[in-house]
Amino acid sequence: MKYRIEKDTLGEVQVPEEKLWGAQTQRSKTNFKIGPEASMPLEIIKAFAYLKKAAAYTNTDLGVLSTEKRDLISQVCDEIVQGHLNEHFPLVIWQTGSGTQSNMNVNEVIANRAQQLVGKTWTDEPVLKANDDVNKSQSSNDTFPTAMHIAAYKILVENTIPALKELKKTFEDKSKQFEAIVKIGRTHLMDATPLTLGQEFSGYTQLLEYALRNLEASLSYLSELALGGTAVGTGLNTPKGYDTLVAQYISKFTGHPFVTAPNKFEALSAHNAIVQSHAALKQLAVSLNKIANDIRMMASGPRSGIGEILLPENEPGSSIMPGKVNPTQCEAVTMVCAQVMGNDVAVTIGATQGHYELNVFKPMLISNFIQSAMLLGDAMQSFNKNCAEGIEPNNKRIEELVSNSLMLVTALNTKIGYYKAAEIAQTAHKNGTTLKEEAVRLGYVSAEDFDQWVNPKEMV
Repeated sequence: MKYRIEKDTLGEVQVPEEKLWGAQTQRSKTNFKIGPEASMPLEIIKAFAYLKKAAAYTNTDLGVLSTEKRDLISQVCDEIVQGHLNEHFPLVIWQTGSGTQSNMNVNEVIANRAQQLVGKTWTDEPVLKANDDVNKSQSSNDTFPTAMHIAAYKILVENTIPALKELKKTFEDKSKQFEAIVKIGRTHLMDATPLTLGQEFSGYTQLLEYALRNLEASLSYLSELALGGTAVGTGLNTPKGYDTLVAQYISKFTGHPFVTAPNKFEALSAHNAIVQSHAALKQLAVSLNKIANDIRMMASGPRSGIGEILLPENEPGSSIMPGKVNPTQCEAVTMVCAQVMGNDVAVTIGATQGHYELNVFKPMLISNFIQSAMLLGDAMQSFNKNCAEGIEPNNKRIEELVSNSLMLVTALNTKIGYYKAAEIAQTAHKNGTTLKEEAVRLGYVSAEDFDQWVNPKEMV
């Protein structure tokens, strides 16, 4: 492998000749061999490209950067957003807690790629300087939290929320489709009074509605950007009006309604917007876990379980048991939910590390956030397509379980009283008989009255 010499304030560093990064990136790559290379999410890298482009336009508008340099920065940023330069971002999450090295990775790649675009070599005078031009009016301390919010906002509105809306719509449709199917309810995993399968699915719809509301509410906080605070929140080395204008450019380039944060000191030192938004992701995970567990238990069997609903048969379920089919989509969703709940613990702890003017757990915070949002979005798409849309009722089994339930006796409470109704249920359970048989034998209810009063369709 051939190398070239790059310099920073600590001296010379060898960098692979074909790579666009510079000395500071190489030092980080060498000093932090923790986890897989390039584990910094590309969503963050692309978010950096949006903000670097916006910063260049703002600096030009405010008279501190030439149009030629702006256009070069913009051209490279567009290449980054399009994914053409992914191989030049090799750094891991586990680096400095401010994300400085990833900020410089982007700065160096933009500067060195610009050198290529104008046909100059590594040894020629640079057309762009990573710190003086690409990073102008910026600090890692305000660029990284800005990239965090851009990436978090985009993945929620472009991945997680659309998938959630689709799954919610499926459950709404199923609720209407199943509204007349009376089934036995269960509390404490034991038989309870009847409800309809549609009512049960309406509960799942509402769970997803609450999760959707919380995610959408969190977007307003994620839309606030730290850029313009520079090192500690004071905006040192920025031209007047920079923070507001740069947010407008980011909004224009991303197509999302970003604004400047009202208080840059909070924006650099704390990440409550990430905490709140990830809490909404955790709530979604809790809801999905409940839904997926209910569905796989309702579908258990096919002959020795509950078996009230039928799930799509997507793949063989066993390497030893022929013909076995498992609720694999439910299992995948619940594993994702466990991961998201674990991520929330890391996000919570990371957000506590805002000492004085800077939180120094930024890369870990956003990495966990992006993983949670992406996993939930992908899992909901998969679950919706390969499971939820294909759920069908097993009407024969539903009717069998309803007719065999002892808790239909609850309908007699207001007719003969709780204690006599309990005696009927307990006697029928002990003798293996029906509620009607024991009610009539005990002399508490006539056969005609029983048929009139104990009607599952009237109990929902």
